[in-house]
Amino acid sequence: QMQTGMKVQMAGGEVAVISQVTDESVTIDANHPLAGEALNFEISLQDVKAKAADVDTATVAGGCFWGLELAYQRVPGVLGTAVGYTQGERDDPSYEEVCSGRTGHTEAVQVKYDPSVVSYAELLDVFFGRVDPTQLNKQGNDAGTQYRNGIYFHDETQEAVAKAALEKAQEKYDKPIVTECLQADTFWPAEPYHQQYLEKGGQDASKGASDTIRCYG
Repeated sequence: QMQTGMKVQMAGGEVAVISQVTDESVTIDANHPLAGEALNFEISLQDVKAKAADVDTATVAGGCFWGLELAYQRVPGVLGTAVGYTQGERDDPSYEEVCSGRTGHTEAVQVKYDPSVVSYAELLDVFFGRVDPTQLNKQGNDAGTQYRNGIYFHDETQEAVAKAALEKAQEKYDKPIVTECLQADTFWPAEPYHQQYLEKGGQDASKGASDTIRCYG
């Protein structure tokens, strides 16, 4: 016998409550028990502390920027690279303007890296492994002020490391080192077709790769 307050299961599986029983009809309530009630909740926000990976910036110049960029692309801990123009007098110069030698810029590579994986000193080791620091305004067959080599530090710590690295490198050369060591100026990214140029040409940019870098490959 059906009574008020009894629970019944509907054909669709829902549970309803009999709210009224008469001789002629049965009224059921299929609303949730909390329907229509004023509900108060206490919400506690957890303090989540997530430290993003540190990212530092290094900027160097060593002749044609294509080969130097690929060398840095291969270094574990390097998160990204870009080639561009720096230490000049004109804003946002074009490749043609830089090559004219009239803007004062040098072809440079800017490196974003994780200092917990690779140190600034190790990045400078890569630089000295690719560059002849005794050549003034040239590297290899490329000549002009836009091909001068330089280390452009971003803070006092980098400045100290750079100067120490230059002193150490000088011990390997009879000729004086002419590498610029200056505060980093504005870095203007080069045109898109210059970015990762040698990798686009088929050379291996994977971490740890050791294939010979071909400047115009």
